[in-house]
Amino acid sequence: MYPSAGVREPTIEDNWRGIVLYGRNVQSYKFALAKSLLDLKPAEGDLIRLEDLAPIYSRHLTEHLKTADKQGTSGSSKFLDTCRGFNAGTVSQTELVSATVKLGFANVIDAFHRVQQGDVPARFYIDERRSNGGIRITENFSLLAEQPQFSDLPQEAEARWRLVETAWELKVSRALVSVDHDPDAEVLFTLDGKRRRKNVTSSRDALNGYQKGYCFYCFDGIHLEKGKDSFPEVDHFFPHTLKQQGFGPVIDGVWNLVLACKECNRGEGGKFASVPTEKLLGRLNTRNEFLIGSNHPLKETLMAQTGDQEAGRKGFLRDFYNRAWASLLHRWEPEAKGPPKF
Repeated sequence: MYPSAGVREPTIEDNWRGIVLYGRNVQSYKFALAKSLLDLKPAEGDLIRLEDLAPIYSRHLTEHLKTADKQGTSGSSKFLDTCRGFNAGTVSQTELVSATVKLGFANVIDAFHRVQQGDVPARFYIDERRSNGGIRITENFSLLAEQPQFSDLPQEAEARWRLVETAWELKVSRALVSVDHDPDAEVLFTLDGKRRRKNVTSSRDALNGYQKGYCFYCFDGIHLEKGKDSFPEVDHFFPHTLKQQGFGPVIDGVWNLVLACKECNRGEGGKFASVPTEKLLGRLNTRNEFLIGSNHPLKETLMAQTGDQEAGRKGFLRDFYNRAWASLLHRWEPEAKGPPKF
């Protein structure tokens, strides 16, 4: 068994990320609604009428349809066909908004808070479509908007959307979808059926939510805005130098990538070419199980890289750890800057 980080109550950000990162998606509407709410940033008690929500919501969908025509698992959708018509110039903005109000919210408003078998504890709006023609914002969304990580949530939602739609767009078996990392460009990419590369999303944007917005090693806060001191770096948990010591390209796998603050990654006393401690190995296992819990395509990628069953994945990490330690001979762990987040 790996050391446990202990039990902590889910935060308001955990509830939001549960909706965006862990739902079993058959359409991309939940992502469009999440991004629309983040754009609007309404206050507690605000009523957002469907006719006011529709232009923003449909804009996100039409923009994604330009690069990924497959926005769900079903074969046809009258609403998405209207969005396609808008992109083609055969549907006006007024017609698009009208169709969005009529068709675009049919299921997503009911299902937005649902993750796996039930709703998340914190609801971000109340459905008042029948009584007032829209949704009423709750205190939870106002609390979310006050959190330091709020500004990163749109990028996390966009990254998740890109990953999901890419899996649909490739039109191959889920088991064959593999997401790889380009360490130079720091992007996640995949290959289509003709082995052509397709960049999906920034590695940072894709990983940040699964670390809850904190440095993997010391739990200092990190943020996705470039230029800030808290902008994270993509780090190899098992150091990249092992790639030249017989460990091969598996080192660049998503399973081995974490986000770290600059101090932990390359500051004085940073990790460099050391192997993190066994406690941190347990944390890597936890983070990887978060990724697997997100469903495809990261689920299939991590399972292909580390094992189909959790026990096998723990064994993979343990074996890799023993080999890496024997090769590098130094272990490292920083002083924590906050309580464990996962």
